[in-house]
Amino acid sequence: MTDPIADLLTRIRNAMQARHGTVVIPRSKIKLEIVKILKGEGFIEGYIEVETGPQGAIKVFPKYDANFKGIIRGLQRISKPSRRVYVGSGEIPQVRNGLGVAILTTPRGVMTDRQAREKGVGGEVLCYVW
Repeated sequence: MTDPIADLLTRIRNAMQARHGTVVIPRSKIKLEIVKILKGEGFIEGYIEVETGPQGAIKVFPKYDANFKGIIRGLQRISKPSRRVYVGSGEIPQVRNGLGVAILTTPRGVMTDRQAREKGVGGEVLCYVW
């Protein structure tokens, strides 16, 4: 697999379209940080870490509205292995006029676009979530 972050986003997107209650994702540090941000921003119900095999897994619980439609309307991978996208602290994008979230990896860790603006740091734009 050449892009594990794209795999994470695709698994979550597919699970929400199929209206699954859980989705299991192979664990890595960056995937765990992205899932923590999704939980903190209210895009997923929660997650638990499962100790299976040498690396473990993350079990994610997608969040649905009253009509059982997924809360996440869109997930888009921005920086890819073939084309990295970096932004400075003054160039951090706003997703859907502030309704969405851009997830960045910075020298201070993985954070949302709002947190990066507050701390005045730039970095690599991983994905957009709205």
